[in-house]
Amino acid sequence: MQAKQRILLVEDEEHLLEAIKLNLELEGYRVTTATDGKKALKIFKEERFNLIILDVMIPEIDGFQVAETIRLQNTEVPIMFLTAKNSSEDRITGLKKGADDYLVKPFNLEELILRVGNLIRRGLKADDLKEFNSYSIGDKTIYFNSYELHHADGTITSLTKKETMLLKLLIERKNEAVSREQILETVWNYDVYPSTRTIDNFILTFRKYFEPDQKHPVFFHSIRGVGYKFTDTPTV
Repeated sequence: MQAKQRILLVEDEEHLLEAIKLNLELEGYRVTTATDGKKALKIFKEERFNLIILDVMIPEIDGFQVAETIRLQNTEVPIMFLTAKNSSEDRITGLKKGADDYLVKPFNLEELILRVGNLIRRGLKADDLKEFNSYSIGDKTIYFNSYELHHADGTITSLTKKETMLLKLLIERKNEAVSREQILETVWNYDVYPSTRTIDNFILTFRKYFEPDQKHPVFFHSIRGVGYKFTDTPTV
């Protein structure tokens, strides 16, 4: 079962918000909503999305500023403006702030769905380009395709598929806190959470494999109330 692509929809007009959300969900997307810029940025920091849909005239922080802030943190996630601001100056401003698309209200729903699909597919293709087959942590190397961990002395440890998937997720999101929900969707691919202890045990196993001192980890960290983080510390 493939994880649903996630969209952050930011719109302060409730009826429009609900209508867009419903239609996107009918297309199979998972939609998280925000009605102001401040809340949108908070959600964006806590979760991972495949697309951001932004109104410009929203409370607290306007959409242009939201896009600019997101781009300082993430240069890859597609951003679409969906707004009544339709002057050429507004469009240029939106694109300068990092938007990938700009759709003016009132809009055709079918056109919106098509543009959303195009942006998400483009983002997924970009993700595919970042695929890698191996990664070294300290003096050990993970080979993702063969599910193997090669040690400096030449010995090999077999990894389970889920160990490999979780390692790859944490490494791809290096230096970022990855929430349990993101781990669930990527590694387990269903909507019932494994227990906290289950994921903790994976992290303990990784520490046993990679950490010089398991009690004072430098690579694999538990972030209380959020999830987990991999930090790639250069060897001295």
